[in-house]
Amino acid sequence: MCTSIIEIARAEGMAKRGDDWFPLTQSVVAYDHARHAPLGDVITLDFLNTSLDPGARAGVELTLESAKELRAALDRAISAAEYEEAEIRGKGAVRLVKAA
Repeated sequence: MCTSIIEIARAEGMAKRGDDWFPLTQSVVAYDHARHAPLGDVITLDFLNTSLDPGARAGVELTLESAKELRAALDRAISAAEYEEAEIRGKGAVRLVKAA
């Protein structure tokens, strides 16, 4: 059964395929049947450039638990980076620390 759960966001960065890097334009987060991982339904992360060939894609399939752990790690890293950026620029941000 397809879930039709798809979220699309603009992406600015780079991704690697083989030995080559390509610029990103879009990221897609979906919840659906695994296509490659020997799992049931998974969170799929796709990073792509819509103006390049279909191979300009970096994809990942994660279990829900792994996706939650990744989200928590991203939240911690983003919080620390925002604090660092504020300190460097003299904005005096207050660092928020969440329990893992």
